[in-house]
Amino acid sequence: MATITFDTLALADKLKAAGFDAAQAETVVRVIVEAQDNMVTRDYLDARLSENKVDLIKWIAGMLLAQAGLIAALVKLF
Repeated sequence: MATITFDTLALADKLKAAGFDAAQAETVVRVIVEAQDNMVTRDYLDARLSENKVDLIKWIAGMLLAQAGLIAALVKLF
C-alpha cells in the first residue's frame, strides 16, 4: 500500500502547540501512522473493480442461461 511520508515529530509539536499534552500528541501521531497500513490506493480499487466486473458478467450470463432454460421448459410444457 501507499505510504505518505511526513515529519511525525513536527506533527506532534504542532499538536502540543495547539493544546494537546505529550501523550495525546504521540497517540494521534501513532494512529495516523498505523492508519497508513489500511489505506486504499487507486490501483487496488481498479483491480477490485475489474474483478467485480468479471464476476458480474459471469453471474448475468448464468442468469440468462437459466432464464432461457426456464422459458424453453415452459414453452414445451404448454
